[in-house]
Amino acid sequence: MIRRLTVARTIALVFGLSFAVAGFSEQIVGQGPQPPCGNEPNPSYPALNDPPNVKSWSQSDLGLTWKAPACTGWTEQGFMTLVTTAARFSYSFEAPALLRHIGAISERAGMRYWSTTHKRWQTLIVDAHAVTGAQHSQPRLDFTPDEMKVGEALYFEQADNLTGKATYRMQMVEESANRIVFTVENVSTIRYLFIPVLRPGEMQSIYFLNRESERAWLFYGMVRTSKNANKRIAANGSSSINRAVSFYRFIVGIPTDQEPPAAR
Repeated sequence: MIRRLTVARTIALVFGLSFAVAGFSEQIVGQGPQPPCGNEPNPSYPALNDPPNVKSWSQSDLGLTWKAPACTGWTEQGFMTLVTTAARFSYSFEAPALLRHIGAISERAGMRYWSTTHKRWQTLIVDAHAVTGAQHSQPRLDFTPDEMKVGEALYFEQADNLTGKATYRMQMVEESANRIVFTVENVSTIRYLFIPVLRPGEMQSIYFLNRESERAWLFYGMVRTSKNANKRIAANGSSSINRAVSFYRFIVGIPTDQEPPAAR
Protein backbone atom coordinates (compact mmCIF):
# COMPACT_ATOMS: atom_id res chain seq x y z
CA MET A 1 0.00 0.00 0.00
CA ILE A 2 1.31 3.42 -0.96
CA ARG A 3 1.58 5.80 1.97
CA ARG A 4 0.74 9.42 1.29
CA LEU A 5 2.87 12.12 2.90
CA THR A 6 1.01 14.49 5.18
CA VAL A 7 1.24 18.21 4.55
CA ALA A 8 3.31 18.65 7.68
CA ARG A 9 5.80 15.96 6.69
CA THR A 10 6.13 17.29 3.14
CA ILE A 11 6.86 20.79 4.40
CA ALA A 12 9.40 19.31 6.79
CA LEU A 13 11.19 17.58 3.92
CA VAL A 14 11.40 20.87 2.04
CA PHE A 15 12.74 23.06 4.83
CA GLY A 16 14.05 20.78 7.59
CA LEU A 17 17.10 20.67 9.82
CA SER A 18 18.70 17.26 10.49
CA PHE A 19 20.27 15.35 7.62
CA ALA A 20 22.65 12.65 6.43
CA VAL A 21 25.10 13.75 3.73
CA ALA A 22 26.39 11.10 1.35
CA GLY A 23 29.57 12.00 -0.50
CA PHE A 24 29.73 15.57 0.81
CA SER A 25 31.88 16.61 3.75
CA GLU A 26 30.45 17.94 6.99
CA GLN A 27 32.46 19.81 9.63
CA ILE A 28 31.25 19.36 13.19
CA VAL A 29 32.35 22.21 15.45
CA GLY A 30 31.10 24.02 18.51
CA GLN A 31 31.78 27.65 17.62
CA GLY A 32 29.03 28.09 15.09
CA PRO A 33 29.09 29.33 11.50
CA GLN A 34 31.57 32.06 10.63
CA PRO A 35 31.49 33.74 7.22
CA PRO A 36 34.70 35.20 5.76
CA CYS A 37 34.57 38.61 7.44
CA GLY A 38 38.12 39.04 8.68
CA ASN A 39 38.11 35.63 10.37
CA GLU A 40 38.74 32.10 9.21
CA PRO A 41 35.47 30.74 7.83
CA ASN A 42 33.61 27.95 9.52
CA PRO A 43 32.99 25.52 7.92
CA SER A 44 36.36 25.84 6.20
CA TYR A 45 36.86 25.77 2.44
CA PRO A 46 37.58 22.37 0.88
CA ALA A 47 40.27 21.75 -1.73
CA LEU A 48 39.80 23.23 -5.19
CA ASN A 49 36.80 21.69 -6.99
CA ASP A 50 36.08 19.24 -4.17
CA PRO A 51 32.45 18.97 -3.03
CA PRO A 52 31.49 21.84 -0.73
CA ASN A 53 31.61 21.64 3.04
CA VAL A 54 27.90 21.88 3.81
CA LYS A 55 26.26 21.80 7.23
CA SER A 56 22.76 22.12 8.62
CA TRP A 57 22.95 23.58 12.12
CA SER A 58 20.51 22.78 14.90
CA GLN A 59 19.41 24.75 17.92
CA SER A 60 21.20 22.18 20.08
CA ASP A 61 24.42 23.12 18.23
CA LEU A 62 24.12 26.86 18.79
CA GLY A 63 21.41 27.53 21.37
CA LEU A 64 18.10 29.36 21.18
CA THR A 65 19.66 32.84 21.37
CA TRP A 66 22.39 32.40 18.76
CA LYS A 67 23.29 35.68 17.06
CA ALA A 68 24.77 35.77 13.57
CA PRO A 69 28.13 37.47 13.01
CA ALA A 70 27.70 41.23 12.61
CA CYS A 71 28.83 41.24 8.97
CA THR A 72 25.66 39.38 7.97
CA GLY A 73 23.49 42.30 9.02
CA TRP A 74 21.07 39.86 10.70
CA THR A 75 19.90 41.31 14.00
CA GLU A 76 17.29 38.77 15.11
CA GLN A 77 18.54 36.11 17.48
CA GLY A 78 17.96 32.42 16.95
CA PHE A 79 16.73 30.50 13.91
CA MET A 80 14.43 27.70 12.86
CA THR A 81 16.77 26.32 10.18
CA LEU A 82 20.31 27.32 9.24
CA VAL A 83 22.48 25.91 6.43
CA THR A 84 26.03 26.93 5.49
CA THR A 85 27.96 26.07 2.33
CA ALA A 86 31.70 26.63 1.83
CA ALA A 87 33.46 25.82 -1.46
CA ARG A 88 36.54 26.53 -3.56
CA PHE A 89 35.93 26.49 -7.32
CA SER A 90 37.78 27.10 -10.58
CA TYR A 91 36.84 30.35 -12.30
CA SER A 92 39.14 32.29 -14.62
CA PHE A 93 36.81 35.20 -15.45
CA GLU A 94 36.62 38.61 -13.80
CA ALA A 95 34.09 39.73 -11.19
CA PRO A 96 31.68 41.32 -13.76
CA ALA A 97 31.11 37.85 -15.26
CA LEU A 98 30.06 36.55 -11.85
CA LEU A 99 27.82 39.58 -11.34
CA ARG A 100 26.20 38.99 -14.72
CA HIS A 101 25.43 35.39 -13.75
CA ILE A 102 24.08 36.38 -10.33
CA GLY A 103 21.81 38.92 -12.03
CA ALA A 104 20.58 36.45 -14.67
CA ILE A 105 17.40 35.65 -12.75
CA SER A 106 15.63 34.10 -15.74
CA GLU A 107 18.38 31.48 -16.06
CA ARG A 108 17.41 30.04 -12.67
CA ALA A 109 14.32 28.51 -14.25
CA GLY A 110 15.00 24.80 -14.66
CA MET A 111 17.48 24.52 -11.77
CA ARG A 112 17.38 20.97 -10.45
CA TYR A 113 17.95 19.26 -7.11
CA TRP A 114 17.87 15.74 -5.75
CA SER A 115 14.49 15.03 -4.15
CA THR A 116 15.07 12.82 -1.12
CA THR A 117 11.33 12.09 -1.10
CA HIS A 118 11.08 10.85 -4.68
CA LYS A 119 14.70 9.63 -4.97
CA ARG A 120 15.32 11.39 -8.28
CA TRP A 121 16.44 14.67 -9.79
CA GLN A 122 13.59 17.17 -10.02
CA THR A 123 13.13 20.75 -11.16
CA LEU A 124 13.61 23.10 -8.22
CA ILE A 125 12.82 26.47 -9.83
CA VAL A 126 9.88 26.28 -12.20
CA ASP A 127 10.00 29.93 -13.26
CA ALA A 128 12.02 33.02 -12.36
CA HIS A 129 12.25 36.58 -13.64
CA ALA A 130 13.33 40.02 -12.51
CA VAL A 131 10.57 42.50 -11.64
CA THR A 132 10.34 46.27 -11.38
CA GLY A 133 9.59 46.44 -7.64
CA ALA A 134 8.33 44.75 -4.52
CA GLN A 135 4.61 45.35 -5.14
CA HIS A 136 2.41 45.80 -8.21
CA SER A 137 5.50 45.06 -10.25
CA GLN A 138 6.00 44.08 -13.86
CA PRO A 139 8.40 41.50 -15.32
CA ARG A 140 11.58 42.99 -16.74
CA LEU A 141 14.88 41.88 -18.26
CA ASP A 142 17.61 40.35 -16.12
CA PHE A 143 19.79 42.65 -14.04
CA THR A 144 23.01 43.88 -15.61
CA PRO A 145 26.28 44.37 -13.69
CA ASP A 146 25.84 48.15 -14.05
CA GLU A 147 22.55 47.93 -12.13
CA MET A 148 23.98 45.80 -9.35
CA LYS A 149 25.34 48.59 -7.19
CA VAL A 150 26.00 48.42 -3.45
CA GLY A 151 22.83 49.19 -1.51
CA GLU A 152 20.53 49.05 -4.55
CA ALA A 153 17.41 46.92 -3.96
CA LEU A 154 16.67 44.55 -6.83
CA TYR A 155 13.51 42.46 -6.90
CA PHE A 156 12.63 39.19 -8.55
CA GLU A 157 9.87 36.59 -8.54
CA GLN A 158 10.64 32.91 -8.29
CA ALA A 159 8.32 29.92 -8.42
CA ASP A 160 9.48 26.99 -6.32
CA ASN A 161 8.38 23.49 -7.27
CA LEU A 162 6.49 23.05 -3.98
CA THR A 163 5.85 26.46 -2.41
CA GLY A 164 4.90 28.32 -5.57
CA LYS A 165 5.60 31.95 -6.44
CA ALA A 166 7.12 34.50 -4.07
CA THR A 167 8.89 37.85 -4.39
CA TYR A 168 12.45 38.37 -3.16
CA ARG A 169 14.79 41.32 -2.66
CA MET A 170 18.46 41.05 -3.60
CA GLN A 171 21.02 43.63 -2.48
CA MET A 172 24.71 43.98 -3.11
CA VAL A 173 26.64 44.52 0.14
CA GLU A 174 30.16 44.64 -1.32
CA GLU A 175 31.37 44.75 -4.90
CA SER A 176 34.97 44.88 -6.09
CA ALA A 177 37.32 43.08 -8.45
CA ASN A 178 38.12 40.52 -5.76
CA ARG A 179 35.03 40.29 -3.56
CA ILE A 180 31.26 40.14 -4.07
CA VAL A 181 28.80 39.96 -1.18
CA PHE A 182 25.04 39.95 -1.67
CA THR A 183 21.91 39.14 0.30
CA VAL A 184 18.49 37.71 -0.59
CA GLU A 185 15.32 37.96 1.50
CA ASN A 186 11.68 37.11 0.84
CA VAL A 187 9.39 40.16 0.75
CA SER A 188 6.15 38.22 0.25
CA THR A 189 4.72 35.33 2.24
CA ILE A 190 5.85 31.85 1.19
CA ARG A 191 3.03 29.31 1.35
CA TYR A 192 2.59 25.60 0.97
CA LEU A 193 -0.92 24.48 -0.02
CA PHE A 194 -2.22 27.92 1.05
CA ILE A 195 -0.60 27.52 4.49
CA PRO A 196 1.84 30.36 5.35
CA VAL A 197 5.19 28.81 6.24
CA LEU A 198 7.44 31.89 5.96
CA ARG A 199 6.26 35.47 6.48
CA PRO A 200 8.07 38.38 4.78
CA GLY A 201 11.67 38.55 5.94
CA GLU A 202 11.64 35.09 7.54
CA MET A 203 13.97 33.58 4.94
CA GLN A 204 17.36 35.31 4.69
CA SER A 205 20.52 34.37 2.86
CA ILE A 206 23.93 35.96 2.36
CA TYR A 207 26.66 34.94 -0.08
CA PHE A 208 30.38 35.78 -0.11
CA LEU A 209 32.50 35.27 -3.22
CA ASN A 210 36.22 36.02 -2.87
CA ARG A 211 38.90 35.75 -5.51
CA GLU A 212 41.72 33.53 -4.29
CA SER A 213 43.90 33.54 -7.40
CA GLU A 214 43.68 34.12 -11.14
CA ARG A 215 41.88 30.80 -11.57
CA ALA A 216 40.15 30.17 -8.27
CA TRP A 217 37.36 31.75 -6.22
CA LEU A 218 35.92 30.99 -2.79
CA PHE A 219 32.19 30.66 -2.06
CA TYR A 220 30.49 30.92 1.32
CA GLY A 221 26.72 30.92 1.75
CA MET A 222 24.40 31.09 4.76
CA VAL A 223 20.64 30.51 4.55
CA ARG A 224 18.40 30.75 7.59
CA THR A 225 14.73 30.82 8.46
CA SER A 226 13.46 32.84 11.39
CA LYS A 227 12.79 31.30 14.77
CA ASN A 228 9.25 32.65 14.31
CA ALA A 229 8.71 30.68 11.11
CA ASN A 230 6.16 27.90 10.92
CA LYS A 231 7.49 25.09 13.15
CA ARG A 232 6.50 22.51 10.55
CA ILE A 233 9.62 23.39 8.60
CA ALA A 234 12.00 22.05 11.26
CA ALA A 235 12.51 18.29 10.77
CA ASN A 236 14.47 16.46 8.07
CA GLY A 237 16.96 18.83 6.41
CA SER A 238 18.27 16.76 3.49
CA SER A 239 16.09 18.74 1.10
CA SER A 240 17.43 22.03 2.51
CA ILE A 241 20.97 20.81 1.95
CA ASN A 242 20.26 19.80 -1.64
CA ARG A 243 18.60 23.12 -2.38
CA ALA A 244 21.53 25.09 -0.95
CA VAL A 245 24.01 23.09 -3.02
CA SER A 246 21.86 23.52 -6.12
CA PHE A 247 22.12 27.31 -5.77
CA TYR A 248 25.88 27.10 -5.23
CA ARG A 249 26.23 25.01 -8.38
CA PHE A 250 24.13 27.46 -10.36
CA ILE A 251 26.21 30.45 -9.26
CA VAL A 252 29.55 28.85 -10.13
CA GLY A 253 28.42 27.20 -13.37
CA ILE A 254 28.24 23.53 -12.34
CA PRO A 255 25.30 21.48 -13.70
CA THR A 256 22.80 21.50 -10.86
CA ASP A 257 21.93 17.84 -11.40
CA GLN A 258 25.52 16.59 -11.50
CA GLU A 259 26.13 13.38 -9.59
CA PRO A 260 26.40 12.82 -6.73
CA PRO A 261 23.74 14.83 -4.90
CA ALA A 262 24.69 16.38 -1.57
CA ALA A 263 22.22 14.22 0.36
CA ARG A 264 21.04 11.05 -1.33
